[in-house]
Amino acid sequence: MALVLLPGLTNLIDDISDEKKLPPQVVEAALREALLKGYERYRRTLYLGINEDPFDEEYFSNFDVALDLDEEGYRVLASKIIVEEVESDDHQIALAEVMQVADDAQAGDTVVLDVTPEKEEFGRMAAATTKQVLAQKLRDQQRRMIQEEFADLEDPVLTARVIRFERQSVIMAVSSGLGRPEVEAELPRRDQLPNDNYRANATFKVFLKEVSEVPRRGPQLFISRANAGLVVYLFENEVPEIQEGSVRIVAVAREANPPSRSVGPRTKVAVDSIEREVDPVGACIGARGSRIQQVVNELRGEKIDVIRWSSDPGQYIANSLSPARVEMVRLVDPVGQHAHVLVPPDQLSLAIGREGQNVRLAARLTGWKIDIKNSQEYDQASEDAVVAELISQREEEEALQREAEERLAAEQAARAEEDARLRELYPLPEDEEEYGQEDMAETMESMDDATAMAESGEAEATEAPTDEVEGVKAESVESDSEAVTADEDGAR
Repeated sequence: MALVLLPGLTNLIDDISDEKKLPPQVVEAALREALLKGYERYRRTLYLGINEDPFDEEYFSNFDVALDLDEEGYRVLASKIIVEEVESDDHQIALAEVMQVADDAQAGDTVVLDVTPEKEEFGRMAAATTKQVLAQKLRDQQRRMIQEEFADLEDPVLTARVIRFERQSVIMAVSSGLGRPEVEAELPRRDQLPNDNYRANATFKVFLKEVSEVPRRGPQLFISRANAGLVVYLFENEVPEIQEGSVRIVAVAREANPPSRSVGPRTKVAVDSIEREVDPVGACIGARGSRIQQVVNELRGEKIDVIRWSSDPGQYIANSLSPARVEMVRLVDPVGQHAHVLVPPDQLSLAIGREGQNVRLAARLTGWKIDIKNSQEYDQASEDAVVAELISQREEEEALQREAEERLAAEQAARAEEDARLRELYPLPEDEEEYGQEDMAETMESMDDATAMAESGEAEATEAPTDEVEGVKAESVESDSEAVTADEDGAR
């Protein structure tokens, strides 16, 4: 068959490479695969309306497409095995036919033949299939490169631009900053901020949440404006002491999407200093609040509390309830991390916060269960009794949990023991193979021992078994006589 010409093939590959930002060799591979799918479609259309399609999924595995960039065309090639009698024309070729061209041909060898159909025979359906497959393969390659490009980024915070809206998600254009073009990323509803105005072409700082494989869509970028990592990144950029390492962010608790619209977004950040002379809270706030104001502006007015971390749980809990003033913190159950915080009556609502937001964030920040109590109405005796009952319930639940875990472990051990016993009685095929190998080794050892005994002398080898048989017979006679005596005694 002649070469099927594709005028402008080289320019086509270069244009696609520039447009899709893909290497030319990737575009060539996608084009070869698309042309091969088009050839499969062409072969299948030959059977339409005649009989059932005889081709399975692996039928065309020995076919390939070769691109000729110099002459700007392609060929379809088939690898066929040389046989005496041909059973499949697409996979085999007769030895007699090959020997007409090559005298040294032998059965079992493989030859590559040109099976390119005429351009007019290719058909509209095959051409459409080629076009569809090429577009799909190019999209897959783009997404695969996007996944590799963004998966190993050291900086997870990107600048994103709003492109369009899909249902409740915002589709934004992001760039990795590695000289690559912008790609699309999805900002789901749960990761949006209520104060953001997502108008077309508006830009935002976003946190690269994940690069995941979505069925039928390939690799997708998911970004977030509500992730706590965005707050950490903004502080690191605004506070030189954090970049230098003299101040560190210990914990962050963020509620970017409160359960009620009457409550605004809020974040608590716990910081600590490595050097004693450095005030971590003051460093993060800056002169006249200049540093923290930059973070607040980027988060569209989100309220941020910066508190000082402490190794003392009581002090840490008191700091976390800022701006409320705390009188006393009682660690009523240190094991279960339960604390009572006593505040003046005028600080009660401030410590709890609107709809409990302040105490809820403080609990997340510290990891303790916090109960806010009125200091003037607090009855320590009754509260201790309630706490003691709660501790008793917790210990009982923990005991039941341990008992259940021990019972489960015992059941698993018994099941494993029973499985091992059954495996000895009824070996699996792989066990039989292992046992067969062991038996073979023992047989070989026995044969070696027998050979050695034979070489040491035949007389010695024959006497020993005779004595052994006679001994066995003697023992058998004695045991039989004892058995008869015992039966007679029993009869008497």
